[in-house]
Amino acid sequence: MARDFAHEGSVGIVTPQRLRVPGEFGLQCGESLDGFELVFETYGQLNAARSNAVLVCHALSGSHHAAGYHAEADAKPGWWDACIGPGKALDTDRLFVVSPNNLGGCHGSTGPATVDPATGEAFGPAFPAVTVKDWVRSQALLADHLGIERFAAVVGGSLGGMQALQWAIDEPARVGAAVLIASAAKLSAQNIAFNEIARQAITSDPNYLAGRFRSADANPEQGLGLARMIGHVTYLSDSGMGQKFGRELKSGNLSTARGVEFQVESYLRHQGRSFARRFDANTYLLMTRALDLFDPAGECGGDLVAALRRAQSDFLVLSFSTDWRFSAARSKEIVDALIAAGKNVVSAVIDSAHGHDSFLLPLPRYVGVLKAYMDRLAAAAEAGSADAS
Repeated sequence: MARDFAHEGSVGIVTPQRLRVPGEFGLQCGESLDGFELVFETYGQLNAARSNAVLVCHALSGSHHAAGYHAEADAKPGWWDACIGPGKALDTDRLFVVSPNNLGGCHGSTGPATVDPATGEAFGPAFPAVTVKDWVRSQALLADHLGIERFAAVVGGSLGGMQALQWAIDEPARVGAAVLIASAAKLSAQNIAFNEIARQAITSDPNYLAGRFRSADANPEQGLGLARMIGHVTYLSDSGMGQKFGRELKSGNLSTARGVEFQVESYLRHQGRSFARRFDANTYLLMTRALDLFDPAGECGGDLVAALRRAQSDFLVLSFSTDWRFSAARSKEIVDALIAAGKNVVSAVIDSAHGHDSFLLPLPRYVGVLKAYMDRLAAAAEAGSADAS
């Protein structure tokens, strides 16, 4: 029996699309690519005025598959299915949602796992460094391809929020609103330190082979799994982990201290193993370095207010009470700078026990605030489309 996706509130079966961009593409690092490909998905319909498009930017381990299913048998939908679909916060009955896999990713876009035509082998560690600014430029080419002159909103959580912020600064005329969720204007020293520990876990794995593991049909699964375990703990909160796992045992006997495995240990090992089998180690290194390098205020002598004066969009800035990786204080820094720069900004701190990962979850107040804001943008797009006709 066919699934009733409409009843589920799902966009249903979606098919990834591919954009090939020919010619030299210069990168901020000074190197260039001889063309590249971006894989992306779209949900909903672009209106006649092309005014209802929303760009969704993914976080570190995300992909273009943000909503719906690739096949009826799929057990899980896209990573932000809770917020994208008919009647949801990003209402696909009203909005046209575009979700690309970042340049340098490992889910189909050109990246370290892609075969280099010059060598016939995967780029691996030879793939050049990319930055958030490079992602914005590549996504702008995707917008051109789709005939979108201006996005009603650019939306993202975590690293995706950094992209939305960079979009507002670098492409001010093409962004109506920037929605920054659980994000920051730059990483703290502690965040950079966590990223470096994760990178060291990967590069010290004997199977990393200086990044040429694919040529040897190997995979630094232990190192990449450990990197994921480190990251995953930082995305959760102490209270949330306590509620979910406490000190419950998976196996063993505490009184004899034999064969003891806590539930939280088993969970983290599972997360590490599954991630290491689906993600590319070189992409993880590239993405975390892009996180470290992000600092739009750096172009203005460290003055974030000056950097934000370039923006013309409105802003929604959301953070979560127990997120210590991208804390509410980091979002407040953005909000304060936006106000000082004279920008229209709405902000909220959402109470949640789930830490940084809260931005992926269907928390009622979070989804309610986001939906109210996006519905207002959808209404404006509809009014503009009606006026144009």
